[in-house]
Amino acid sequence: MGKYRGNVEAIKALIRETEVHRDVYVDDEVFALEMEHVFGNTWVYVGHESQVPNHGDYFATTVGLQPVLMVRHSDDTVRVLHNRCPHKGTRITAEGCGNTGKFFRCPYHAWSFKTDGSLLAIPLRQGYEHAGIEQSHAVLGLAPVRHVHNYRGFIFAKLNDVGPGFEEFFGESLTSFDNMVDRSPVGKLEVAGGVLRYMHNCNWKMLVENQTDTCHPMVAHESSAGTAIKVWKQLPEGSKKPMAVEIYGPFMSSYEFFENMGIKVFPNGHGYTGVHHSIHSDYSAIPGYYDKMVAAYGENRAKAILGENRHNTCYFPNLMIKGPIQLIRVFKPLAANKTLVESWTFRLVDAPDMLLERTLVYNRLINAPTSVVGHDDLEMYERAQEGLHVDANQWVNIGRLYEPSEQADMTAVINGTSERQMRNQFHAWSKFMTMSMQQAG
Repeated sequence: MGKYRGNVEAIKALIRETEVHRDVYVDDEVFALEMEHVFGNTWVYVGHESQVPNHGDYFATTVGLQPVLMVRHSDDTVRVLHNRCPHKGTRITAEGCGNTGKFFRCPYHAWSFKTDGSLLAIPLRQGYEHAGIEQSHAVLGLAPVRHVHNYRGFIFAKLNDVGPGFEEFFGESLTSFDNMVDRSPVGKLEVAGGVLRYMHNCNWKMLVENQTDTCHPMVAHESSAGTAIKVWKQLPEGSKKPMAVEIYGPFMSSYEFFENMGIKVFPNGHGYTGVHHSIHSDYSAIPGYYDKMVAAYGENRAKAILGENRHNTCYFPNLMIKGPIQLIRVFKPLAANKTLVESWTFRLVDAPDMLLERTLVYNRLINAPTSVVGHDDLEMYERAQEGLHVDANQWVNIGRLYEPSEQADMTAVINGTSERQMRNQFHAWSKFMTMSMQQAG
């Protein structure tokens, strides 16, 4: 047994009110415990139902490090199954997505399973007649993930019985999903434009923290977004502002802009930037869109939906969504110092195609492996991952605008440059990391 396994007090000691110990980013044992407890006791995003529109469609992904399959069953429900044959443990599919037809067939020994995971057939079954096969785990088929919830098309899963139910876990924070979906005149989204994947040699929590870090854009992105703005200003007066400039420009906003933007924190580590306005507030109007929204919702409701311009909503542990431009990012942990980022874009059903174009342009300019802005953040993450091995100081400071009266697991609106959402995330980290350990004890 290592330093942290089974040691609740040692894990809790990693998190102080305004500091976190470097081991939460660099220690392999802490990472393994996160995969077991944080990603086992919380509701983790799996995928969107539009990725599996037809019976037999599947999408292979992970919850923490556990391989799972999201699949459309014959009764039209979306199921989440562990991607492991109960016979020899072989992954049922190595492909990222596809259509399996009416059943899955293991590529090793041809055991087959219905799309709800139940056992369909075992080749040469008579050979197991004295082996107690009917009482074994093998006949249970592909094990379903214990808890699955479909919220407006977004599929979440929780591996363990420990931890809160879906509604209790997310609470009011779900309003960010509501706003993103309601931006469709028919209240429906679908994945469009593929996915951009980007490997980062750093801990997954660095990327999550950065989503509500509003003191870095005007510094880290000066060489990229700042240069784009300088070039734009050199064009003749009256030139039409390109979509790219509308996207880049707000990154160079002042500290005052971000302070007044506001942050809202929720229990269980969720929160968002952009309470009052955001970098997405002043995009050009898309012809015909507002009229469609008014026709669908009425003028007052349409104005309320489109007037809500939340910047980044972070759903603990590893999901961020941008409602105004219909984009999500999933921060997938691979090791203590390695994270795969997936950026998914969505189409607003029955809305003008120009909205999807803007979403795709944003994703390519900001989040892609070939982007301009994303590389600024990547360099900072990797410098931090290296710097945390310096022994002179083993603590990371997250104390900006800390107030001794702060209470954990509370809903609050605060200054937009506060690091309270980071403190909120680490409180949730400590809670869910030790929850099942304490019950076991």
